[in-house]
Amino acid sequence: MTQPASWQVALEKNAPALLKDVTAVRENVAADGALSAKVKILMTMLCDAILAHPDGVANIAQRARAAGATEPEIAETVGVAFIMGGMPGLVTGANAFRD
Repeated sequence: MTQPASWQVALEKNAPALLKDVTAVRENVAADGALSAKVKILMTMLCDAILAHPDGVANIAQRARAAGATEPEIAETVGVAFIMGGMPGLVTGANAFRD
């Protein structure tokens, strides 16, 4: 089980009903459907790369690996981050490979 993010901790303390609602929606959207949960995790990694969240990319890459994503799948996702976000997307996306 992963550690809760700082925003989750803050909501748990200050707005637990909101956290419950957000968590329910996130779990519903992230579940297997027409797209697999693994693909959806890779999509979130792509978004974090484009939005310049290096720690998010690193954390989400680990979740993707735990969901069965291969290194080539992660690398292709970083490539899409480059196509859609240019060098900033690529540089941030490379955090998927940090130790």
